[in-house]
Amino acid sequence: MTASIVILISGRGSNMEAIVNAVSAGKIAGKVTAVIANKPDAAGLNFAKKAGIDSICVDHNQYENRESFEAALIKRIDAYQPTVVALAGFMRILTPHFINHYEGRLLNIHPSLLPAFPGLNTHRRVLEAGVKWHGCTVHFITETLDCGPIIIQAAVPVLPDDDEHLLSQRVLTMEHQIYPQAISWFVNEQLSIEKDCVRIKNDKEAQFHSYQFEQP
Repeated sequence: MTASIVILISGRGSNMEAIVNAVSAGKIAGKVTAVIANKPDAAGLNFAKKAGIDSICVDHNQYENRESFEAALIKRIDAYQPTVVALAGFMRILTPHFINHYEGRLLNIHPSLLPAFPGLNTHRRVLEAGVKWHGCTVHFITETLDCGPIIIQAAVPVLPDDDEHLLSQRVLTMEHQIYPQAISWFVNEQLSIEKDCVRIKNDKEAQFHSYQFEQP
């Protein structure tokens, strides 16, 4: 049975595009069955529609509270019997009910080397802190924000002339590489969690995938 991948977005969905392209190239043994946005003007919906993928908006502004919004969202997601639900720039805090409903199959990508710099405005905070390395992390989602078990990370140098835009673009390039890799491992049942640490099975080069360094 082909793995069903449902992707949640809020905006342009560049990581969604990277996942879709990886599926098309045969790098992920699955099918993106739906792209769902919480904003009607999310640009990524247009890309998904042109790619022949079901493109759906569940506008959070049309619901009285977070719980009613998530109930509607779960209903739309579950119609596709997802193997994995991938958040790709989905800018909503999720309730424990939603997270537990998809326990063990809910992934997110975060623009920092977690556990450093959880939350928003990571690139600005990295520059203000003066750290020398930045990056991105794909992780399982748990009830604690940006603290779920880490699947894969990629690191980039913070250069002397960097501003938020330059640094974010360098990180984004790596995001587009590691998110499809993480989903490929997941749908191939190569991931297991032991004491909150993710182990990658049957991939001799997994240790090299885990940290990809871009040279200055």
